[in-house]
Amino acid sequence: MNAPAPLDINGTAIDATFAEAFPMKATRLVITAHTPTWAMHAANSLAGFATSVIGCGCEAGIERALAPEATPDGRPGVAVLLFAVSSKELAKQIGRRVGQCVLTCPSTAVYGGIDPATSRAPLSDPAPLGSALRFFGDGWQIAKMIDAGNGPTRYWRVPVMDGEFVCEDTAATVKAVGGGNLLLLARDQGAALAAAEAAVAAMRRLPNVIMPFPGGIVRSGSKIGSKYAGATASTNDAFCPSLIGLARRSELSAEVGCVLEIVIDGLTDADVGAAMTAGIDAAAGLGRAAGVLRISAGNYGGKLGPYHFHLHELAAGLDGSRA
Repeated sequence: MNAPAPLDINGTAIDATFAEAFPMKATRLVITAHTPTWAMHAANSLAGFATSVIGCGCEAGIERALAPEATPDGRPGVAVLLFAVSSKELAKQIGRRVGQCVLTCPSTAVYGGIDPATSRAPLSDPAPLGSALRFFGDGWQIAKMIDAGNGPTRYWRVPVMDGEFVCEDTAATVKAVGGGNLLLLARDQGAALAAAEAAVAAMRRLPNVIMPFPGGIVRSGSKIGSKYAGATASTNDAFCPSLIGLARRSELSAEVGCVLEIVIDGLTDADVGAAMTAGIDAAAGLGRAAGVLRISAGNYGGKLGPYHFHLHELAAGLDGSRA
């Protein structure tokens, strides 16, 4: 079997490999508040400690800020995406995070952000929202049915010390995709950070995706398993520059001084693929002259998840790509 033809963009090699992603459950929540600042405070708090389902229960992040004309109540807002491995876990994380981070935040309200009538992602079980949080009202809460043209929807008004907390009864959820990824191999840490930051900035301009790690970037890429009993994941030694010549199967040449990973979760596989393409374009756009040597991806031989994003297919149509 012939080896795939090499591909590069601006001297940055694109590996002939694929990112392996897996099914998840997801929802979008729309948080509104009296000012954009307070909506963002609530959103940042809700999305905190949500980088990986390995240890956080869910993966969450800010999708975008919303102008008043784009929110249900005409106030400034923020859209947040949350992803979990099951409908049960997603519902638990929504209840905890909205209850602790949005209900508590001055002037906020929260609404489901996925319209079942227009969703491109397959629908899953709706998750409780106000139907659970209403009990904080201690019997003073009031339900209202409002028909905004898409059928009647129940909202809850819960008395709080700055007025009322308004919350939609449930949030629609969908079958989604988690674990898309890019590995950026660079000459040094500065070059890797510049490439990763450019890639994340490009991805964040797209809808329906988040990059859940701090700043959208993770340095502690992992592999499944460990030499230590009970550990489900451990350092991805094949991509650790300090282990060149020591690890049994290092993927790095001597000129690679830093590797950074970007993990992408999306509402559909098309959304993840579009984000990865944008990231490749932005990172490789800096080129080898800026120290961006290779772009690769993490997979487990196709055994972990059914979604495979082949880098050569994603990069083939980009300007500057050549075999």
